[in-house]
Amino acid sequence: MSAPPLAEKPSREAAPVRGSLAASLIPHSRFGGAMPWVIAILTALVVIAASGGLALQNLAANARADLSGAITVQVVEADPLVRAEQARRAAEALTGQQIVRSVRVVPEEELESLLEPWLGTGATSSEIPIPALIDVELVRRAGPQEIAAIEAALEDTAPAARVDAQSNWLRPVYDALAALQWLALALIVLVALATAAAVWLAARSAFANNRDTVAVVHLLGGTDSQVTRIFQRAVIRDAAFGALVGLGLGILAVWLLGRQFAALDSGMVAGGGLAWDDWAVIGAIPLAAIVLAALTGRITIALALRKML
Repeated sequence: MSAPPLAEKPSREAAPVRGSLAASLIPHSRFGGAMPWVIAILTALVVIAASGGLALQNLAANARADLSGAITVQVVEADPLVRAEQARRAAEALTGQQIVRSVRVVPEEELESLLEPWLGTGATSSEIPIPALIDVELVRRAGPQEIAAIEAALEDTAPAARVDAQSNWLRPVYDALAALQWLALALIVLVALATAAAVWLAARSAFANNRDTVAVVHLLGGTDSQVTRIFQRAVIRDAAFGALVGLGLGILAVWLLGRQFAALDSGMVAGGGLAWDDWAVIGAIPLAAIVLAALTGRITIALALRKML
């Protein structure tokens, strides 16, 4: 009597495991662990940082647009009669310039009201001479040569006049806004790295917890790509949940901050509002977080499977 044939060892080629069966062998809980909530917090931080950076960019652009086409002429003279006469002659000389659109001599009452919060009653007293102020609106932004031509035109008619380009006043503010924008960009990069690190740690931990099951799936004929897709789907699902929650939290924080800044009732702050294209960029942040998490998870599992073999 012949002996029964020995059972052959299952091979990947002979008995491949279907994707659904492999997925059922590797357990994974819905929204389990801390990774979705970590991604939610990090996504909210990116939304806030991106909103702040875009708002600062709009603020600087609007301020430059408003002030690049204007200059201010100050007539610094102690004698009020001479000061008034030079201001009148300076206004007439400026009106004849081709680059000048309009000229307005600021009334003394308006200057006193503007200086009163800073100087108190000294703004209305004759002890402190207040320069005459002329607002000049230009047809376009004036270059250094054109500013020099305006100064030359005023040199004879109003020797005490001094020309100041309004955009130069806010140059330190522009530099500060640019520094804050770079800071927001650096924060976004750091948060992206932190998100990738969180996904990497979570994927490695999930793989380590199911290492024996992955080995069984390999023995049953499962391929590395099947195992990778199983873990990647779990990462995408958790990342999508966390990214959407983070988007909601970030938009809520931006809305609350916007209400606080709107209460300042400042024209300059109003120029930092977000346009529809800014909101489109903010809306793309969760998609970027999901793509980053998916790529990180796929690379992490692929490297772990390579080491396992």
